[in-house]
Amino acid sequence: MSLKTDVEIHSDELQQIVLSVFETMMGLEAYESGAPWQPTALWWTAAVYLTGDWNGAVLVECDQEQARQFATRFLSIEPCEAVEEVVRDVLGELANMIGGNLKSVVMPGIQLSMPSTVHGSDYSVRICGATIRRRMAFECVNGPFWVTILTLQPLTNGRVPPVASAPIAKP
Repeated sequence: MSLKTDVEIHSDELQQIVLSVFETMMGLEAYESGAPWQPTALWWTAAVYLTGDWNGAVLVECDQEQARQFATRFLSIEPCEAVEEVVRDVLGELANMIGGNLKSVVMPGIQLSMPSTVHGSDYSVRICGATIRRRMAFECVNGPFWVTILTLQPLTNGRVPPVASAPIAKP
C-alpha cells in the first residue's frame, strides 16, 4: 500500500464540515474568522487520527471557557454541570464528528481513531512526522476556536519520521 501525502484539504470543504457540525449539534452559528492562532493559559486540544491510504489528524482547539460552553450546549445542561470529564468527552466528540465527515471527503477507506484530549496550562502537542496541512480559525458567540488538519508522513525505512519542527499546539 502506498501512502499519499499530497491529499488536498480544501478550506471551503473544511469550513462547510465545521459549520455543519456546530449548527447541527449545538445550534451554534460559527464563521471563519481568520484570527491568528493564539493558545491561552488554560487550553484544550482534542484529536482524532485518520489512517489508510492517507494518514492525518484533526485537532479542535479552544480555551477552557469555550470548551465548557460547547459542553453545555452540546448536552443541553447547565454550565455548572459541565465538569472536566464531560468537557473532555464533548470536545473529543466534536473532533470525531469533524474527522468523520472529513474522511469521506479525503478518500474512501480511511479509518478514524478514538478521540483523545489534553488540557492545561503548560503542554505542547507534537506528533512525529506531522505537518500542518490546514489550520482555520472560527468564531461563534462564545469566542474563537481552531480546527487544524495534519498530514502524517509515512515511515521511512521502518523508522519514525522526525518530529515536526514547531509545536502543533502549545498554550
